[in-house]
Formats: sequence, structure tokens, C-alpha cells
Amino acid sequence: MRSPYFPARSVLFRKEANGVTYRVPALLFLPRSNSFLAFCEERLSPSDSEVAGSIPGSSLRSWEDLRVLGTAHLPGHRSMNPCPVYDEFTGTLFLLFIAVLGHVSESFQLVSGKNVTRLCCVSSTDGGATWGPATDLTQAVIGDTIKEWATFALGPGHGIQLKSGRLLVPAYAYQIDCRRCLSQLCQTTPRSFCFHSDTHGSSWRLGEAVPGPDSVECQVVSVDAEDGGSLLYCNARSPLGCRVQALSLDRGAAFQPGQLVPRLVEPRNGCHGSVVGFPAPPGQSPGNFLPPTWVVYSHPTWPDARRDLGVYLSPFPRDPDSWAGPWVIYEGPSAYSDLAYLELSGTENADIFTRFGLSFTRKRRFCLRKRSFLKTPAKVEIAENDGYVLSCQRVETGF
Repeated sequence: MRSPYFPARSVLFRKEANGVTYRVPALLFLPRSNSFLAFCEERLSPSDSEVAGSIPGSSLRSWEDLRVLGTAHLPGHRSMNPCPVYDEFTGTLFLLFIAVLGHVSESFQLVSGKNVTRLCCVSSTDGGATWGPATDLTQAVIGDTIKEWATFALGPGHGIQLKSGRLLVPAYAYQIDCRRCLSQLCQTTPRSFCFHSDTHGSSWRLGEAVPGPDSVECQVVSVDAEDGGSLLYCNARSPLGCRVQALSLDRGAAFQPGQLVPRLVEPRNGCHGSVVGFPAPPGQSPGNFLPPTWVVYSHPTWPDARRDLGVYLSPFPRDPDSWAGPWVIYEGPSAYSDLAYLELSGTENADIFTRFGLSFTRKRRFCLRKRSFLKTPAKVEIAENDGYVLSCQRVETGF
């Protein structure tokens, strides 16, 4: 379904003449400073083995100049898959990312079973203005389990914080089934899971993976029920022609077996998508029940190509058949996306959408842009099309 409008757009990141482009977005709203941070990889070519990571941040009023996060780096490694999460209790912003040795590609790690990826983190206590040094969390958090993975990555996109204070960062790993099967290449199975912290980011733990079916890049959202209960909802990329969803009843420490979601189609080999939750509109809950959580999902809508970014809505995300849509909000080449939600005091709610297009690279670093938000409800999309990353907004709520 085509949306009755297409938001106004402005160029945010532009492909440079020397080939530098931008991929793998993440969007985060910081309530204390009323600002948004947008992160991405700055890539030097269309190959995942050459990246120059960049992390931009924004507001709806104006965007600051692009800044490279120089500390989000391990010597001799490429920084990839930025995944920010904000601790509202302490005001600390964490950026978790992976660091991949040299120019080793993901495909080489998968066929060889030689994992050269590290789990890293930088943090900021001033809303992203300055960042501390990178910490390699691999041994402390993953330990010897790293030997069972051909490779792994985060999100991509944003992490979340639960009401309990737990921080959650979505991730996925390729578990090694057979390193050398009858002289064939390494055999792996992809599984989604979460890293979590109950210590405000001072330590992290590895959660259990979704038992199946195959699931890769993912995001999670906390879903509240009318009776006051809650669960964690995971929506994951899959090579099976449609998305996979899984539920956790223990705040992301483990997941129930996944379910296919036929209404959320995937192109060949899949594509990353984003989910965000928000309270159901007034009048959607009977009596004195609490408003349940509705979930919005963004993803290319074509079943055979990464084209026409759309949004889908589920008022009951536990039911894989509850999705309505899509509403196409961008026509043309579309790929990875990220969503954020904020509630504006004294006004209607606002849904903030961000999308970056897909491209490859060879050398990576992270960059940052920051922006304060408008005092009006808005929908915002950040999109890349043929190397151009666009910021799009519409001062209105709803589909």
C-alpha cells in the first residue's frame, strides 16, 4: 500500500567523489538533552572488508557536522555494526560495536570457521560530545564460546533499556556445526540472541540464542500487556523468505523457539529491518486496563529486491498474523533501517524513523551527528539512495 504522502527530504550524508559512502544505521533519542544521535559506518568501497566507520547524530531542527568517533577503534581492526544503548538511570550512553581484524571478510570467516571478530564498547557521559577509550569485551563476555562461532555481529541498530534497568543489545552468531565436513567448507547455523547488563553497563552477559529457525540480524522491543505483564519481542532477518520472531519471558536471557511471520516478506538472502514499540492510542484498552504495546516495523517491501521502504503495524505482536501494511514511505532502492520513538510532553506522540541504504566497504570508522528536536510531533526518515543519505520529516502523527 502506497502511503498518501512522501515526507520532504534533505541530504544528510552524501556519497563522496572518492567513493566513500555510508551504511548500517543506528538511531537513538537522548531524553535528557532532547536530542537524537545517528550512527553509521563510513565505508570506502562497496565491500564489507573495507570500512571507515562513522557515527552521525541529529535533531529534527538541525544536524551538527559529521564527526568521526576516533576512540571506537581497535588497532589493526575495522569498526562495524554500531549499536548504541542509553542508560536513563545514569545518563550514560554506550556504543557497542564489532572490530574485525584487517581486511578479513565475513564470508571468509564463514567458510573457514576462523573467527577474527571482537566485541567492543565505548561510552559517553555527556550525550555523545566526548567518548572514552574502547574496551575489548570479548573474553570477559563471550569467553570460550567464541570458539564455537565462525563469526558474530551486533544488531545492527539500537539497543533498549527495560523498566528494570537491564540494558539489551541484540546480536547474532554463526554457530559452527562442522568445521570440515567430508573435506567441504565449514558448516554454520545463524542464531539471534542478546547481550545484557544488569549493572548499568559495567559488566555484560551473553544470553541464550533463539533455538530456531535460522535467524540473523535482529532488533528487540519490550512489549507490555493490558494486565501489566511484559515480555521481550525479537524480530530477526531470515533466509527463509520471511521474518522470524521469538519471545522471551525472562528479559532476554533466553528465547522460546522462533516463528515464521509470512506477512513480513524478505527478499532473497533477507535484509535488516527495525522494530520499535509505543503505547497503544487512547481507547484501545477496555476499562482500566493498561495500554498495551503496539509495534512498528520498517523494511523493504518487495519480496524479490531491496526496494520501496515500508512500515508495518502490529497491535498484538505476539501473534505473527497480526501485522497490517505495508505503508510505503519511500519508493526506490531501500535497505537497512532504524526506528526510534519519543513522546513529546504536552503534545501528541511522535514516531521518528531513520533509514540508511545498503552499500559495501573496505575500511571502517565511526562518525557522529547530533541534533535537537522540534517542539512538534514529527516523523523522520534518514535514507540512502545511490550513495545519498537523506533526512526526511513530516510534522504529523499516524499512518
